[in-house]
Amino acid sequence: MKNKRYLIVTASVGSGHEKAAAAVAEAIQHRCPTAEIHTIDFMSVKTSIINAFMKCCYLNMLHFVPNLYEFMYQFTAGKKKGGFVKWAMSSVIVHSMKVLIKKYRPDIIICTHPFPADAVSHLSERRRRDFTSCAIITDYSVHQMWVCPNLDHYFVAIDFMKEQLVEAGINGDIIHVSGIPVGEEFSQTLDAGACRTKLDIDRGLPVVMMMGGGLGLGGMDMAMHQLERIKKQIQLLIIAGKNTELKKRVEALAVQSHHKVTVFGYTDQVADMMAAADILITKPGALTLTEAMSLGTPMVLHEPIPGPETDNARFMDQGGMAIWLHSGDSLSKIIGDLLEHPAKLDEMRHNAEKYRKPMAADQIAEAIIANA
Repeated sequence: MKNKRYLIVTASVGSGHEKAAAAVAEAIQHRCPTAEIHTIDFMSVKTSIINAFMKCCYLNMLHFVPNLYEFMYQFTAGKKKGGFVKWAMSSVIVHSMKVLIKKYRPDIIICTHPFPADAVSHLSERRRRDFTSCAIITDYSVHQMWVCPNLDHYFVAIDFMKEQLVEAGINGDIIHVSGIPVGEEFSQTLDAGACRTKLDIDRGLPVVMMMGGGLGLGGMDMAMHQLERIKKQIQLLIIAGKNTELKKRVEALAVQSHHKVTVFGYTDQVADMMAAADILITKPGALTLTEAMSLGTPMVLHEPIPGPETDNARFMDQGGMAIWLHSGDSLSKIIGDLLEHPAKLDEMRHNAEKYRKPMAADQIAEAIIANA
């Protein structure tokens, strides 16, 4: 029996799609040590100059005109308009998928972003294929761009997403409610006290963690100013991600803070920090939310990217795992009240237990291997 070749196609827009891809690759390799696995960034210049240009446009739109991104997200949400945009985009990006298939000759293609998923679906409609295709949706709602009728398997976070896909015409038999895959370190039970000792955190202070995803987005400067209104001293763990300018600004603010502040760039200690934290303040990227939920960390969510992150925030808020800050809400008051009422934090941890699926990567790997 020959070793299977896996092509995992992701996108470097934020860290969520890439982290989901890495978690699934790790789980497959654990089960099939001799499997040939290639993980490719579909939006990198090495894959396609056109795809990389689209990524640049996306990031600039988020930074300079987020309202335009929200308009585009809502505009393409309908089946008719979304279908036309998908067709137009497929016509542009399908060539780069052809090149990848020819180069790697995969038995299984796994997509963690809608662009490559749609390209695979588009190709499957027009030609005979000898690979199995899978999509892993890395949000808590289904946008029309994810509706690709010629894929073999879908993996989604919650039951409601399966219902959305079925309503969009996808066969329910190929939809697996697996949860969103996270790294192995988030699937374990971590002791808060041990993690605080490991991180050399003052165990006598409440611990508040703040992060904005791999790109370090999410209004950290303003959040830090608001947290200064909390009179009781707290221990702040701040992750700026790959955003070096943000890291410098936060470090300058930390010097003036009356709280104990530790600032990190990109780090592999996120799981320990989440386990150590009483509260996580973050923008609602789905992978960050899923990691925190897997560890039972209560969350306060702010400044979602319009569109999918708004849906993510709504799900977490309604599920009682997080508090979603809206315009006019006071971050300092909400954090202060939570720290003064441990029972509320315990309730949020309990709610996370209802929804968490920390073994999602393993379940996805098992299903893909079984059906390949």
